[in-house]
Amino acid sequence: MPLKWVLHWQPNAGTTVNSQIINEVTQVVESINGIKEGRWKATITFYKPLLREQALVGEYPRDFLGIALPEQPNKYYLIIRPLRIVLEADSTITMIMEKLQSYKQRVSLNFEGFQYQLGDFQLRVGKVLPNHSENLRGIVMEVEYLPISSMEKARQIMEEFMTIWDQAVTKRALPGHFVHMEPNFGEFGLGDQYTSQHTAVQYAAVMAQLIATVQAVQGRN
Repeated sequence: MPLKWVLHWQPNAGTTVNSQIINEVTQVVESINGIKEGRWKATITFYKPLLREQALVGEYPRDFLGIALPEQPNKYYLIIRPLRIVLEADSTITMIMEKLQSYKQRVSLNFEGFQYQLGDFQLRVGKVLPNHSENLRGIVMEVEYLPISSMEKARQIMEEFMTIWDQAVTKRALPGHFVHMEPNFGEFGLGDQYTSQHTAVQYAAVMAQLIATVQAVQGRN
């Protein structure tokens, strides 16, 4: 499958994310001839175990992430970050967990916005919002290169695209920039050929960065 980078918006010191930045970013996409194709949505859910006996604490992961991706509507991805485990399951796993009452949903975050076609690239720009809330928590962007599935073969092309992108963003003097922090996929047992599990691991990493950014802002206030 085509490979993608998942990036998050890093605000400049003393600034926060807001809907105006989203509007500006979508204008940047359109300024480099991005063609709007429609909406997209991914969801990350934090789960924690429901332990009836304290003695079982060591037998269950303390918590994990569940990820629903739009390109794989019949699949669900489970990530236990401390153990570097990523699993692909049937989407019905969420109903099974609910019936077994083994894990409880703590919070869900939606990544949603618009999808654009740009030559051989597909871009998705979206807000990060808690479920049932309009309280903006961050901004993400997916950059997908359609012809290649090898991460190493596509790296130079992706870096060149990001250089062009950064130049377009700089012209608008926005108070921040998109950051790509590639996880160590090998730690999760993933190779060079891109899969949806790579996407799930990237979303988990982005989630950790967004939480760290929010905590840093709160610490300054």
